[in-house]
Amino acid sequence: MKSRILLVEDEPGLIITLTDRLTSEGYAVETASDGETGFDRALNEVFDIIVLDVMLPRKNGFDVCRDLRQKNVKTPIIMLTARGQVVDKVVGLKLGADDYLTKPFELLELLARIEALLRRSPAVAVSSPDTYQFGPIRVDFRRVEVDRDGEAVELSSLEFKLLHYLIEHRGTVISRDKLLDEVWGYDAMPSTRTVDVHVAWLRQKIEANPRHPQFILTVHGLGYKFAG
Repeated sequence: MKSRILLVEDEPGLIITLTDRLTSEGYAVETASDGETGFDRALNEVFDIIVLDVMLPRKNGFDVCRDLRQKNVKTPIIMLTARGQVVDKVVGLKLGADDYLTKPFELLELLARIEALLRRSPAVAVSSPDTYQFGPIRVDFRRVEVDRDGEAVELSSLEFKLLHYLIEHRGTVISRDKLLDEVWGYDAMPSTRTVDVHVAWLRQKIEANPRHPQFILTVHGLGYKFAG
């Protein structure tokens, strides 16, 4: 499975450049263009690395880093900044950042830093939050439980695994073949119709109107996307 990187950056040109290069290196890249969105995604999704700019609208990178660490999110953070003062580097590291790069930087240097952090933190995904809330639905990943407005929702182990995977990759269109590989596994060898059936069952249990789903969306010709 590809390592997931959350890029929190507000410069459109840099977003495109970094996304293209990181994707070409085999990473799955998600982006946020302001600190509030970046914080919410980092708090509620599973990432292997967070590349976090300091100068961001709505919430600066220092505050994002500090608040994530206070929420016990241990995902490695590389901070990016146009500033060069030593004091800013010290502040970032004291707030819980794992590494620091000053703009402009070489892409090869960023790649090397990412690879080094991944080697040091092979099990970072387990540090993600234990629960996730969308609409009236609350998912407890540690207890493997789902409830709607406090009432238990009974899911099979495969339905829970499917929901967990969709939540982890929310906002991303995921093909049926990808879901077969990641949720069912290569040995299961089911058909893509199996995916559709399980998605339908899952919608029956978590969507207010399964015929017009709000969270598990069909992207015609491509697959499914979680929009919670």
